[in-house]
This record gives sequence, structure tokens and C-alpha cells, in this order.
Amino acid sequence: MKPSLQVRLSQHLSLTPQLQQSIRLLQLSTLELNQEVDQMLAQNPLLETEEDYSVAAPELAEMRGSISEATAAEDSGADLEVGGGSEGPAEIQAEDFGSTEREDWENGTERDDFDGIREQPANSSGSGGDEDGERQDQSSGEISLQEHLVQQMAGMGLSDADRMALHVLIESLNDDGYLEDGLDEIAASLSEDAEEREDLLDHLRIALKWLQHMTPSGVGAKDLSECLELQLRALPRSQAQMIAIIICKRHLELLARRDHKKLMALTGADDALLREAQALIVSLEPKPGRAFARSTAAAVIPDVIVRKVGRELRVIINPEVAPKLRINEMYANALRQTRGGITNSALGGQLQEARWFIKNIQQRFDTILRVSQAIVERQKAFFTHGALAMKPLVLREIADELGLHESTISRVTTAKYMDTLFGTFELKYFFGSGLSTEAGGEASSTAVRALIKQFIEAENPAKPLSDSAIAGMLEEQGIQVARRTVAKYREGMKIGTTTMRRVS
Repeated sequence: MKPSLQVRLSQHLSLTPQLQQSIRLLQLSTLELNQEVDQMLAQNPLLETEEDYSVAAPELAEMRGSISEATAAEDSGADLEVGGGSEGPAEIQAEDFGSTEREDWENGTERDDFDGIREQPANSSGSGGDEDGERQDQSSGEISLQEHLVQQMAGMGLSDADRMALHVLIESLNDDGYLEDGLDEIAASLSEDAEEREDLLDHLRIALKWLQHMTPSGVGAKDLSECLELQLRALPRSQAQMIAIIICKRHLELLARRDHKKLMALTGADDALLREAQALIVSLEPKPGRAFARSTAAAVIPDVIVRKVGRELRVIINPEVAPKLRINEMYANALRQTRGGITNSALGGQLQEARWFIKNIQQRFDTILRVSQAIVERQKAFFTHGALAMKPLVLREIADELGLHESTISRVTTAKYMDTLFGTFELKYFFGSGLSTEAGGEASSTAVRALIKQFIEAENPAKPLSDSAIAGMLEEQGIQVARRTVAKYREGMKIGTTTMRRVS
């Protein structure tokens, strides 16, 4: 086979680093975007916030004058245009974003088209250090479960081997206070020698007994049943306590199903004693470590605000989430008067990077606003009557209306929130498939869920509605829903079965 040269014509999508940054910024949540902005501000001296500019403004004129005088003798004619002019701050306008780049950015976002772009929030942006620092600040003054247990261990008269074994168990606890790994597994991870491992097991068994007598009560259990039993054994002795221990050891599933008749038959308790035992169990803490959990969850800040003004619905970007960025005027002026300007200056690349970052941030919020306005236009009834008035809506409808790609809409609606008169919702909340009605139309699955929840809230607690009964009630409303669909929606709303909801 002879080697030969062939010319082939093919098309493929090539993404510039700027477009890759645009796509990545679009899928970030507000918290992740703030981290990205903070990182860029720390790395790029050409970028600053308007707050920084207002603080430094009195000094800028004097510094700019000094720079001009120092460089005038060297090259009086050297000037570099940054952002369209030499006067005033070099701000970047949204319309500067070229039509070709805009079209590629908005429409060229098919997941399979990209190499090296991960479909996940960009936590690899190097902001981990800041995040850790934030967590440390949030939990300052708090004590972890492990620290709490180690403090108790200091007052115990333990041998060095038992103290070390107890410390190992404390470090093996999860956030809820459970010991997920068995003692055999822990011993095997500490030593490969059989005799040494057996000796470790003996010390771990002793340490486990010490651990399970420490506070909070229930810590060191392997599962929920043992956790509740440990807490019950710490209570004063009574008939109800003994019945509660039997239930926790053997019949928790029956208790969850509220099968009182079978529980009375298996435990020998009468109705009054069983209810007393049940009250004891309900008063226990299923997650002993919960009180020591360090909360890192931040409050949801809406990206978009919707308010009704007269008959009109107004949609605006929340000013609290939109970073106010600008080009640093002092550095920009210094670049204008430097021989060679951007091409030879070490700051030239950072200037271009700052300009693109500002454009991409502006484009991100512009796209979020356009998508939000389209959603509000399609779901007007929701903003007047609530979830029951929600209409079926899929991503493709908004994509077609705005001339964007469906995956772009998916990115925009993920981890972005809208503040309404009925609460704050993720943008994805306004999308839902349609269920057929007797009239030949469609009802939104979100509206059907709201209707199911309304039926259950109004039911008789002594005779809760079955999934079949709810399906029948929906059919009376003209909505055709199968029983298994009702069950799926109910479980998705974390509503229990008929047996679990029954109150006798």
C-alpha cells in the first residue's frame, strides 16, 4: 500500500478561551460566580470593582498626573486606546461583544461539541482556599463532635492503648455520630499483622463501650436501631422504656407503618403503654451529631426579581448579585503611555483578559434576564394564582423563542433563582411536562403536584386518601393521571403513604 496525500474538507467547532470562559460563567451559581470574581480580582490588577474605584478616586488624579509627567519626556506622542478612548475610565459596553462571538456563545453550547469543558460547577478555579477560610469563619466559636468527645476523654482513666483506640473510633464517626465501619475493618486498616490486629480488636471493643456511654447519647451506634436503643437505656427504667427498647431492636418498621395492632400483639403492651413507648421514641435524636454539625449552607440569593406593577410584571436582575466591574484607570493610563503598549507590555495580556471577563459577566446576566422574561411571559398565571395555575413548559420552547440552544437554557435555569410574591424558586421550577385533560388540553405536572398536596392537606387524618382515591379526584377535575403517577409525585414531595399519614 503506497503512502499518499489527500485533501479533505471538514467542519468542526473550535472554541476560543474567551468563549470557554463565557460558557463556564453561565453555568455557575451566584456563590460560585462571586468566588470566580474574587479570584480574578486578586489575580488581575487591571480589574477592579466600582467600590474600589470610589475609595481610590481622590488619589488617582494625582498619581495619573505623576505618571504622565514621568513619561512625557520619554515619548510624548505615545498613546494607546483602551476601550475606545483615552479619557475617563475604560469601561466595556455590552454592545462591544461582536455579533459572531455572541452567536457562537449562545448557540454553540451542545454538550458533545466541547473538548475539555466539564458539565459541572467550576470548583477547580482555585477558590478552594477562600471557601475553606469562609467555612472557618462561619464555624468560629463552635465545637465539632470529635472535639466534644476528645474533651470528655481527657477525664477518663484510660491506658495509653485504650485511649488511642478510643481516639481512632472518635475520628471514624460520621457527621451524624454513627460508626459506619465495623471494628474488624478499622483494625484491618491499622495493622496487617494477624496477632497485632486481634489485640487491636480487643482494645477497640473496650473503647466502643466507653464511646457509647459518652454524650451525646446514642453516639457510636452502627445504625438507627442501635442509636435509639442506646438513648433509651440512658433513661430511667420503666415499662414504657422496656417496650420502646423492644420496638427499636426488632420492630422499627412496624412503628414507621403505624401498625399498632401488630405491635401490641408482638410486645404484649396495651394501647396506653404502646403510646407512651411511642412518645419516648419520638422524643429521641436519630442523629446525635446533628447539634455539632457546622452549617455551611448559604442563604439563597435570587438572581432575578419579579414584581407586579399595576397589570404589568417587571423582571429585573437583582443588583446584589451583579458584580460591578471596571478596568483600573491608573494601570490603563500607564499602558497608554508605555512604549510598545499592549504588544510589549507585561500587563497587556491582563488588560485583554479583564476586558473579556467584563464582557462575559455582562453577557451572562443579559442571557439570564432574557430567559427569565420569556419564562414570566409564558407563566403569567402563576404570578397571579400560584402553582395551581402553572402551565406545561419545556426548555425547547424557550430556546426556540429566544433563538438559543436548548443546552444554553439548561445552563441558565440551573442554580439560578427567581424571587416572586409566592417565594423564591429555581428557574427550573417553572418547567414541567404536560398531562392530558378531558378537554383535550394539558395540565402542568407542577400544577398537578400542587393539587395533590392540596388534597392531602385537606384530608381526614383518621381516613387519609389513597393514591387511587387521589387519582379519582384528579379525574373529576378533568386531569387524567394514573395511580402510579400520583404515587411518584407524592413521594417526590416527601409525603408518606396512607398508613404513615393515618392518625388514629
